[in-house]
Amino acid sequence: MTTSDDTGFSTRQVHAGSATAPATPRATPIYLTAGFTFSDLDESAAHFGTGAGFGYSRTGNPTVHAVEERLASLEGGDQAVLVSSGQAAVTVALLALAGAGDHIVVSEHIYEGTRGLLLDNLARLGIDTTFVDVSDHDAVRSAITPRTKALFAETLSNARNDVLDVAAIAAIGAERGGIPLVVDSTFTTPYLLRPLEHGAAIVVHSASKFLAGQGAVLGGVIVDDGRFDAAASGHLFPHLVQTDRLGGASFAEKHGRRARGAYIRESVAPRFGPSPSPLNAFLIGQGIETLSLRVERQSQNALAVATWLEQRPEVERVDYVGLPSHPHHDLGERYLRRGSGSVFTVTLRGGLEAARHVVQSVRLITHMTHLGDVRSLVLHPQSTSHAARSVAERERAGVFPGTIRLSIGIEDIDDILADLDQALVGVPVAERETVVL
Repeated sequence: MTTSDDTGFSTRQVHAGSATAPATPRATPIYLTAGFTFSDLDESAAHFGTGAGFGYSRTGNPTVHAVEERLASLEGGDQAVLVSSGQAAVTVALLALAGAGDHIVVSEHIYEGTRGLLLDNLARLGIDTTFVDVSDHDAVRSAITPRTKALFAETLSNARNDVLDVAAIAAIGAERGGIPLVVDSTFTTPYLLRPLEHGAAIVVHSASKFLAGQGAVLGGVIVDDGRFDAAASGHLFPHLVQTDRLGGASFAEKHGRRARGAYIRESVAPRFGPSPSPLNAFLIGQGIETLSLRVERQSQNALAVATWLEQRPEVERVDYVGLPSHPHHDLGERYLRRGSGSVFTVTLRGGLEAARHVVQSVRLITHMTHLGDVRSLVLHPQSTSHAARSVAERERAGVFPGTIRLSIGIEDIDDILADLDQALVGVPVAERETVVL
């Protein structure tokens, strides 16, 4: 709209200057707007009819779309959907597959927020969950029922650092009528591991972590492989192959093998509404530009720290898959050829008081609930992330009173080791952990 000096003050304060000169920025522009204008009625009708273009930022935004395209490319997927948090990504992905009366088979070693989502929230919607040790492939097969609509696991377990055999678990789902494997790959990022290349159907990330990298924003992403086979697994997902409620074409008819991703984008994400801020999307996109550099450095630093800690007398055990002592080291070498990531746990001989001493003595390493930051971080899982689990459940996850979780950053390795060295001075060693490998 153009304005002139003869319009009123209130009119000009809203409209003046809204028509900007065309420009071609090198950086992704931030389209921080709730909605977008239409040139005419036909354009708005076409948008609502086919989804072409942009109408409202909850259903699509140019800044968000640019980041989605980049993430889909890095994961080797067909399409990505950016949402407001990693927890939203897990929720949207699972609700795109399962509904009332359905069932999901899930690794017992997952993020506690996801575990609570399954046990407390999705259970209220009539979705049942069976937790299994996914390293036991027979247990996975036995847990599947005719109602099972998805398998879910994380690439590296929290906190034992076990490696998911993506190909093997995906194959089990394929054997049972095309049950999709959904993988949370937050710990590994697409730089270290691309689960879709090994048979997973959907990958999710907390983009707040390594993808953004700076610890400033929240975000999540769902990446679909674009390989939905209506003939093979349409019976599991009637909402993808049946006509819509108005009798129109099904998602499978409209989108073919892209039906599942289209359903996530067009039906689940916008209706449940975990929309990402375009500003957050911009910052996530900026972080992705240095992802490989950061993760490579973090993995190198983490291996050096884990190797150093394994030799310390105060340490009972180090659960880092990059170490030859880890039971999944060989599996890790098969899947994680660029590095083993930066998040792992250390169990101290002195139990809770030893953990307390280290957490409260570090100076460079930050004590906070987060991971994947450029800064090195520490947390005590027993009293925080795993506090809602029983003692037996914690021990199966590799969490004991003396266990601390480290997320190693990009600082100079000598400075990280020096901080841990001074923090270990005076650590109580009288109590020994009961550690079961």
